[in-house]
Amino acid sequence: MSANDFPFIDFTRETYSAEEMIERSQSFLEWADQRRSVRDFSDQPVPKEVMENILMTASTAPSGAHKQPWTFCLISNSALKSRLRALAEEEEKKSYGGRMSDEWLEDLAPLGTDWQKEFIDIAPWIVVVMKRPYEMQEDGTKRQNYYVSESVGLASGFLLMAVHHAGLVALTHTPSPMNFIAKALNRPENERPFLLIPVGYPAKDAKVPDLNRKSKQDVIAIYD
Repeated sequence: MSANDFPFIDFTRETYSAEEMIERSQSFLEWADQRRSVRDFSDQPVPKEVMENILMTASTAPSGAHKQPWTFCLISNSALKSRLRALAEEEEKKSYGGRMSDEWLEDLAPLGTDWQKEFIDIAPWIVVVMKRPYEMQEDGTKRQNYYVSESVGLASGFLLMAVHHAGLVALTHTPSPMNFIAKALNRPENERPFLLIPVGYPAKDAKVPDLNRKSKQDVIAIYD
C-alpha cells in the first residue's frame, strides 16, 4: 500500500478549557473505574447490532502502519459455544493440573478461578479476538503486518470500554495454548487467537472480588 492511498485531510475537533478538561477526565476516570471483569453472566439476549457497534468501536484503535491486523469472531451459536467450552476446559484442566507454577496458582487463588468455564455457554455472545501477523495477497504471497500484538491489544482495550459503555460486562479469557480456537472456527492460516471474551449482562447474583487498584504513585512516574 503506497502513501498515495492515504490522502491527508484537515483535522479538527472540539477542545476544552483546562477546568473543563479536569472535570471531564475526572468523571471519565470515575466511570471507567466501575468496569470490572465478571464471571457470572445472565443468558439475557443482547441485540446483534449492539455487538457489531462494539466491535466496530474496537476497530477504531490505532495500529502499526494502519494495518488493522485483527478479526473479531462474533459467536452466539449454542453448539459452537459448547464446543469451545469443552475444548477450553480440556486445556484449562491441564493448566490447573500442572502447567501453572505454584506461584501462579497462589496469585489466582483470591480470584476464585478454576478450570470450569461455564460462562462460555451462558453468555449470549462470545467474541474471539484474532490477530493477523500477515495478510495473504491475491498472488499467494504474504504481506507483513507490524506491531501486531500491540495493535490488537489496543483494539481489545477499546472493545472492553465499549462493552462497559453499553451497560454490559465482559471477561478476558486466555486458555493456553489457544490453537484449538482457530481450528474450531475454521479460521484462515494467517489468524491467531488472542483473546476469548464473553459479553452480556451480569447475572442477578453476580459477585466480583473486592479489589483495590494500584495508587497514582504506583502507576505514574512523573518527570516535570
